[in-house]
Amino acid sequence: MQPAPRLLLNNGVQIDQVGFGTYKIPPEDTETLCTLALEAGYRHLDTASLYGNEAGVGAALRAFTESGHAVRDDVFVTTKLWNTDQGRDAVRPAFEASLSRLGLEQVDLYLIHWPCPERGLFIETYRVLEELYREGRIRAIGVSNFQPAHLEQLLDAVDVVPAVNQVELHPWLQQHELRRFHAGAGIRTAAWSPLGRGALLEDPVVQDIAVDLGRTAAQVVLRWHVENDVVVLPKASSEERIRDNLDLYSFELGEAHREALAALDAGRRTGSHPDAVN
Repeated sequence: MQPAPRLLLNNGVQIDQVGFGTYKIPPEDTETLCTLALEAGYRHLDTASLYGNEAGVGAALRAFTESGHAVRDDVFVTTKLWNTDQGRDAVRPAFEASLSRLGLEQVDLYLIHWPCPERGLFIETYRVLEELYREGRIRAIGVSNFQPAHLEQLLDAVDVVPAVNQVELHPWLQQHELRRFHAGAGIRTAAWSPLGRGALLEDPVVQDIAVDLGRTAAQVVLRWHVENDVVVLPKASSEERIRDNLDLYSFELGEAHREALAALDAGRRTGSHPDAVN
């Protein structure tokens, strides 16, 4: 299986294009599934304080590196600051708690999980991330679920351009305006819920393309992300699906496939709108 390539972030750090997402993976299952992902070839693990499974991610990474299969620098680890930890006085304790649960001295990417615009704290929160970045505690900093208006406010007030904005993105919600903003600002787009929380796998268009290519429906959608130069973070709970979700570089979509998937864009979210989360 061809491994996922590494993409360049705006500060020169490289990030694996396909990561293993851990949202809603129970803490008791996290170490096992992350170990399967690492053994399959994933070198990017995505977690968050909210998920309650940072310890399992860290345990899998620790066992994998201690066994000699990789060194720490081979594996990219992303985690996120939860909404209630925004604000100058709360960020550092929350960051230290995440590091402790992960068992790491440094995290590769640290994101503000949601802008929470009604709180009005994301700018001062991000400034603390800038401090941690300058101190070498974080290799890259960024945001999640920020819309263009949030990003405009942020960029007007801070020094370090976010390396990544992780957002809901899939063929039903293609986020063209936001992705154009990212391209202009040098922000890398990452996709959570890349399969529309699984609902996209039942879409007749996706299923027809899967039959045509002899691939799974998930591989079709994930290949769409790859071809759009997006960092994609699928979750899976079986070894077979974990492996299938990484096997994206041995085939391509045809032009007719791309056109059919482009036509699915309907602004349809499977998660919350960022302005509604506070």
